[in-house]
Amino acid sequence: MRIVVLGAGVIGVTTAYELACDGHEVIVVDRQDKAAMETSFSNAGMASPGHAYTWASPRAPKILWQSLFRDDVALRLRLRLDLRMWAWYWRFLKECSAERAAINTAHKVRLCLYSLERFTELARSVPIAYDRTMKGAIYIYRDRDHYQRGVGATSVLTDNGVTLRAVSTDEAVAIEPALAPDRDNIAGAIYCPIDESGDCHAFTYQLADLCATRLGVQFQWSTEIRRIEVDGDRVTSVFTDKGPLAADAYVLALGSYTPLLSRPIGIDIPIYPVKGYALTVPIEGHAGAPTLPGVDEKYLIAWSRLGHRLRVTAMADFSGFDRSHSERDFSHMLSTIQRLFPDGAAYEKASRWAGLRPMTPKGTPILGVSPKRNLYINSGQGHIGWTMSMGSARVVADLIGGRKPAIDLAGLTLEAA
Repeated sequence: MRIVVLGAGVIGVTTAYELACDGHEVIVVDRQDKAAMETSFSNAGMASPGHAYTWASPRAPKILWQSLFRDDVALRLRLRLDLRMWAWYWRFLKECSAERAAINTAHKVRLCLYSLERFTELARSVPIAYDRTMKGAIYIYRDRDHYQRGVGATSVLTDNGVTLRAVSTDEAVAIEPALAPDRDNIAGAIYCPIDESGDCHAFTYQLADLCATRLGVQFQWSTEIRRIEVDGDRVTSVFTDKGPLAADAYVLALGSYTPLLSRPIGIDIPIYPVKGYALTVPIEGHAGAPTLPGVDEKYLIAWSRLGHRLRVTAMADFSGFDRSHSERDFSHMLSTIQRLFPDGAAYEKASRWAGLRPMTPKGTPILGVSPKRNLYINSGQGHIGWTMSMGSARVVADLIGGRKPAIDLAGLTLEAA
């Protein structure tokens, strides 16, 4: 078939790759001049089934309330006149029970594990260098009670196939020696040996190049997507600033912007942008840089070693489509990572970035066919979108090709959203 993929982030490019491998004629449209220039540009760098918990949990409402008065919390709610945000937030709150959090996490981790398998298969056949590290990840806790609660909560992941191991402070430092300077403030940790890290932007950029040069995928860069044209239950074309594009099938992979195109054709996709912040810091010979990715569970500050750089990410900011940022937005995460790894990098040279995570209230992505039977959705991957990208792409490609996906899609469709 002739298939148009809307969006050239990691979700759109992996989808194009899988479709092209299936023999389809693929066209990818994006408003940027190259791949992975928005949400996929500076993410946490972690491919982490070991941290696949959904954000909608019993703790989340309290954290959001505290964010109105504090700057050191992981989720930050801004009071604004945005009816779509409040509608999304209401649906989010309904998913915050322990029962719903466990169900949604189980659906999410199933896709994460499948996606990690697809990454491994890709690596065997495609030479892409993206600072991939496969040594696991470590999740540290600052106080004993929080650590014990964290260990207790791992069952939702381990019962669904994730390997996790609770470790003492000494064991944590043995696994990641860079934690030694802050060991007195670490009560314990959880180690996930199957987690990975790498540069999502480099991965996506190189995969897009491979798609174009080896698989015949056409990329229409610097092209604004203005609307989707429909006739009854079918899409007839996508209208861009350079004219219409007609195809047999279409894939919406526009992240946070997906609902902006779907609503005018009567499809309500419950995705809302949640801003995340990232620092990228040159290591420049500093001896205390970590080698494993990880998360400080008290503040949900994540880090990854990307070759000669340290990537640090934090916060979920409910501020609409605003991508602006200030020095204050990074002050807490910068001071925290400096305490954790005092000789980890040249922190004074950190570059700052903010991007929009496409979040659903359940925390699970939306995959598959829409009410328009030749329009498919691959969006809403949220805070670990790279982790789920390869699996999501294969699922959507299988559905387009009329094949049964390799995993159960319960909780991962528009009907379930």
